[in-house]
Amino acid sequence: MKKVLVTFPEDRAADLALADALGGVAEISRIPERGDPSRSGVLKEADAVISFMMHSEIDPGEFSLLKEGCLLQSMQAGVDALPFSDIPESVTICANTGAWADPMAEHILGMILSLGKFLQKCHNRLVKGQFDRSIVSTWFRGKTCGFVGYGGIAKAVARLVRPMGMKVIAVNTRGKTDEDIDLIGTMDDLPRILQESDVLVVAVPLTRKTLGLLGEKELAMMKEDAILINPARGAVIDQKALYERMKAFPDFRVGIDAWWVEPNTHGEFRIDYPFFELDNLLGSPHNSNLVDGIFPVAAGIAAGNVRAFLEGQTPRSIVDREDYLF
Repeated sequence: MKKVLVTFPEDRAADLALADALGGVAEISRIPERGDPSRSGVLKEADAVISFMMHSEIDPGEFSLLKEGCLLQSMQAGVDALPFSDIPESVTICANTGAWADPMAEHILGMILSLGKFLQKCHNRLVKGQFDRSIVSTWFRGKTCGFVGYGGIAKAVARLVRPMGMKVIAVNTRGKTDEDIDLIGTMDDLPRILQESDVLVVAVPLTRKTLGLLGEKELAMMKEDAILINPARGAVIDQKALYERMKAFPDFRVGIDAWWVEPNTHGEFRIDYPFFELDNLLGSPHNSNLVDGIFPVAAGIAAGNVRAFLEGQTPRSIVDREDYLF
């Protein structure tokens, strides 16, 4: 029987999901603690490894222990934090694309509505005793929601905004989608998406091609009263350019869930510009995916991909490591 090694801490619900997805196909074990003499042995024997925070659960020098043809399955959709230079070329790496899409879409919609209805501004004025009914909010019916990237997260958001009467336009690498939307283009069509969107959702992975994708030039193409939501990765947007755009245009509203420097990947939370002095910012601590009950769902999706691999099928969401060697 094949052997699957799990590196994230024990979680009863997630473990049940793993067992359900891999039953009859693989023997599941959890990686021993660091310092345990059996740790290297189980890494060498694994046919597949399932990790959540892979860069912290497996030490850089341990990736070389993985056997040729092993599958390294991330529980996360974004894999830009992986130490690609330490992972042997013979190891297949898969992302968990779309596993967290539904809760993230709810969070993104919450940001869109909060910013569009100026809820934070209204609340803050009420706190000060100001009963101000002069604020006119956005009516989303007939407005355009654009997406930079049109994968699982973007599709989930689109399914929520379309019933509000919004038009959906997007760009992705292929310029194709199986969804019925108003416009799909390639990345060459990005200027059009930027110019036409009343709401823009950034939903691309952080790769060599998307690093700094939205800079001063691109942000200047957007409407002065647009809403920009970034649940992807901070570095997709140039930090200085974004701050200056927000400061110059107070009606340009921004929701940030993914930041440039975060504790999980950098050891600290830091911003280089005083974003929180601006009234047109709504922030959250990169927790758009964290809802009750989602972890076992994501584990089950990841395990299903591992099962397909172990049964000789081509797994989905294979990572092209060349995209991530910055």
